[in-house]
Amino acid sequence: MRKLLALFALCLAPYALSAAEYSAALVADMDTGTVLFKDRADDLNYPASLTKIMTLYLTFDALEHGRLNLNDHLIVSVAAASAKPVKLGLSAGSKISVEDAIKAVAVHSANDVARVLAENLKGGKEGNFASLMTDVARQIGLSKTNFENASGLPDEDHLSSARDIALLSMATYKHFPQYWKYFGLKSFTYGGKTYSNSNKLLGVYPGMDGMKTGFTNSAKYCLVATAKRDGRRIMAVVLGAPTREARSNAVRRLLDRGFGRENNLAAVENPAPAPTPSVQKPSVIVAKNNDGGGKSGVQFGAFGSRNAAETQVKKVQTVFGLKPVIEQSSNKMFRVRVGGMSLGSAQQIASQCKSKGIDCFVFR
Repeated sequence: MRKLLALFALCLAPYALSAAEYSAALVADMDTGTVLFKDRADDLNYPASLTKIMTLYLTFDALEHGRLNLNDHLIVSVAAASAKPVKLGLSAGSKISVEDAIKAVAVHSANDVARVLAENLKGGKEGNFASLMTDVARQIGLSKTNFENASGLPDEDHLSSARDIALLSMATYKHFPQYWKYFGLKSFTYGGKTYSNSNKLLGVYPGMDGMKTGFTNSAKYCLVATAKRDGRRIMAVVLGAPTREARSNAVRRLLDRGFGRENNLAAVENPAPAPTPSVQKPSVIVAKNNDGGGKSGVQFGAFGSRNAAETQVKKVQTVFGLKPVIEQSSNKMFRVRVGGMSLGSAQQIASQCKSKGIDCFVFR
């Protein structure tokens, strides 16, 4: 095995990125979870504003379950208004719509708006929201992540890894495909001012459709970027690049590698464990797999191609004995779903997904 790994390393040598270009990196296939390349992917690093992917994940969960509506307006607290830049500069007592808040966080990485979302989603205190973020991180398989705030502003205990960030990004992509579009916006206009996305590869790198940048002095320059070509969506995670240019160049080369433009990479790992949702705790009720008694159901992932969705259908049939259907969402993703369940039944199935190696999400 060691000889095989050494041979693999030699094969990569002509294409290797300099270690000085980043602190950690990972490339993965977004549909299968297969890790195509990794470099110090489990090392602890400061995630900077990549933290906001989790803030938005929990916002999307609230939208999915009716706790928020895109047209709702959120009140800006004194604490949120006093957040450090980057921010929109919202005044205390003002309001911002949920959809504008999502755009401000996804595109401009606004720290004041991230705090607005945190306070409105969890009892008015950002600390409570950070604890929820960490709890959910554990539920979806992030083993090395601890959140201390909703924005990624510096804190010595606010840590993650390239692998954990990749799992979080994949969970967001699979669990909430209807909101994926926000990560690909090139700009956002609010209060008469237009803010450009700091991911300068959008519109430049072929097929790029998201996702999120980050920077602090301690974290340096970070980026999760996804691109889709020929039915495949590849993700690259880079942490700790010394400059914006180094960050973009590293991601570009890693995505090229993932798509096989530099060389045909074999997977360096078996498929990564599929992340599992979410805020809901598993039900302890013993329920039938499909009781036909309600409006809830289970989504077993969302895929960029019908073939990938059909493979998942077969797996769900084998493991659970269910008969999922494939639904194409508005953003062209193929969702594998079983409906017509009571909430308890759906939660019971979801509680078994992780041990079965299947990604799933309860919907209502």
